[in-house]
Amino acid sequence: MKRSTAEIIREYGPFPDVDSVHGVSFDGRQVWFASGERLNALDPESGQPLRSIDVAADAGTAFDGQHLFQIAGKHIHKIDPQSGRVLATIPAPGGGADSGLAWAEGNLWVGQYRARKIHQINPDTGAILHTIESNRFVTGVTWVDGDLWHGTWEEDESELRRIDPITGKVLETVEMPPGVGVSGLESDGAERFFCGGGKSGKVRAVRRPVSS
Repeated sequence: MKRSTAEIIREYGPFPDVDSVHGVSFDGRQVWFASGERLNALDPESGQPLRSIDVAADAGTAFDGQHLFQIAGKHIHKIDPQSGRVLATIPAPGGGADSGLAWAEGNLWVGQYRARKIHQINPDTGAILHTIESNRFVTGVTWVDGDLWHGTWEEDESELRRIDPITGKVLETVEMPPGVGVSGLESDGAERFFCGGGKSGKVRAVRRPVSS
């Protein structure tokens, strides 16, 4: 298994009226991050906040190329990013104990923090299609170039982990600096991971390891 130390490229925030950063997603231009009562859009190049949507945003965030998906308590909302309207709602598999959220190949992938699991679910019904067990608390979840990555955060230790999407075997770890946690995780499809920083109120860009 390959191990490395995270290279933090950039920090964004803290932002006005943002006490904590939960889920993180990327729509190709903007980084979206959940902050409890809002979804916020951030320009990753300038670092400036662009706009926000007033919607419950308790945990993971995902983007399917057209819509945002947001964990809100025991549910996952499908949201029109232009109008901010909730278009559909499905049950979250953890019933309120869910963490990360990612979109890949027509399905949603949902992390469960304390249950140490990642579920692949049907985005229309919420039905669980496949479950991966982890040996660490699961925070953010993302896919990039066919690889499944998730964040972990236990006490003051946090990692990014590349895992086998069938077996859950850990293939690679990227260790964050002491005291720097990962609450949400998203790839930009290239060299960056965007990581939610929990109660720091920050979003961090971390360089994705080349070998992955």
